[in-house]
Amino acid sequence: MVRRLHPLVVVYFKGICMGAADAVPGVSGGTIALVVGIYERLIGAVTAITLARVRRVLAASLSGRWADAREAFDEVDGLFLGALGGGILTAVVVATRLLHVALESDPVAAFGFFFGLIAASAVVLSSEVSLNTPGRIGASAGGFLLAFVGGGQAAAALPSTTPVVVAVGAVAISAMVLPGISGSLILVILGQYEFLVARLSAFVDSVLGVAVGGSVTAVIDPGRIVVAFAAGAAVGLFTVAHAVRWALERYRAATLSFLVSLIVGGLRAPVVEAGRNLPTGWTAGATLAFALAAVVGAVAVLGLERYTGGLATDA
Repeated sequence: MVRRLHPLVVVYFKGICMGAADAVPGVSGGTIALVVGIYERLIGAVTAITLARVRRVLAASLSGRWADAREAFDEVDGLFLGALGGGILTAVVVATRLLHVALESDPVAAFGFFFGLIAASAVVLSSEVSLNTPGRIGASAGGFLLAFVGGGQAAAALPSTTPVVVAVGAVAISAMVLPGISGSLILVILGQYEFLVARLSAFVDSVLGVAVGGSVTAVIDPGRIVVAFAAGAAVGLFTVAHAVRWALERYRAATLSFLVSLIVGGLRAPVVEAGRNLPTGWTAGATLAFALAAVVGAVAVLGLERYTGGLATDA
């Protein structure tokens, strides 16, 4: 008889699934959390984290404070978050490395694949949207215009500076608690996706280089960007994500209308980004490669929806 895996090992593998989804524009880590049955536990653990509990955990080394620190750690489901976070981090590092290679070798096909993922995600979620009130129509129009305009302008308007990276990290992390919208899609819309994927890959390479005797200075530049994004993500997890969760709980229909329209408007972003890599413009070959890759991406998302019974929208 095959022995069952330890529950934390199972959580780690579920984190890998979430991390892989978070790294690819189009599929949300929140969707995967629903699919693998940990969404409610994740939300409960994240919202249980408070400054007071963090202080209690950090005080573990002080005399007589170990028991209280352990109690605070258990109150935020620390073992679960640690195992899940480890899986997410593992997948993000590996997936972004592969995506960096794809973006370097064939950016048109890569962005075509992203286009298909995004388009199919919008189709899957469209059944949850009902534009039958002025508020929902307004929310839908706002989401579409924000993503459509931003998808064409943000890459040129937003420099990849440390403050910008902190800000986009705060916004992108909200996808962890949002079934349907991808944090990587937000990065594409804001024109920061390729830059951040390249920086993370360079950081991993430089760290591995140090391990085999390379220069520590090579870690500093990409490490600065990685730390900035992580800091923004930490802030966003307890601010932006909570605000969006609040909106979903109180104005679910309007919020979903906004989010789905944001995804639809975001379809412009991968087309624009692919075009930037075509010095001679959209030839027949480039268009075909983009379209075929989009079909592959769409089939992947629609297959996920088919075999998970529509869990993606059950928030």
